[in-house]
Amino acid sequence: MSTFEVRRSAVIPATPEEIFPLVNSFHEWEAWSPWEQVDPGMSRRYYGPDSGVGAGYEWSGNRKAGSGTMEIVESRPSDTVRIRLQFTKPFKALNPTTFTFTPAPGGTEVTWRMTGENKGAAKVFALFMNMDKLVGSDFERGLVALGQAVAAKKNS
Repeated sequence: MSTFEVRRSAVIPATPEEIFPLVNSFHEWEAWSPWEQVDPGMSRRYYGPDSGVGAGYEWSGNRKAGSGTMEIVESRPSDTVRIRLQFTKPFKALNPTTFTFTPAPGGTEVTWRMTGENKGAAKVFALFMNMDKLVGSDFERGLVALGQAVAAKKNS
């Protein structure tokens, strides 16, 4: 199948108002993104506003980190962050990504969802690698780290 969806959710023991700012600003992602440690020499550039619609992030790293851009295209406080995620290496791909924040027993259910379509070389790659298995564990690690980052902010 050429289209895919990767989705993971976790309940973080905090309010949406406490979690949202850590996702709504790419400057905060270094504290929790599962990909920030993939390449210690990775170059990063932020552009646009510090947070919300128009905030952007560009990275370029080793073969494992790849390169690309992310830009927030929708930001509804304590509810939703939509991101235009575009990879330029190792494969060119556009993967719309959404974070939602829903009050739940024990805190906030954070759902991280990425969709995409495998084209060209990525389509061949997808025959051998399941995107859900490939990226899903990263999402799970990221959600755990997001919970830890929120707890650290609450305790500071």
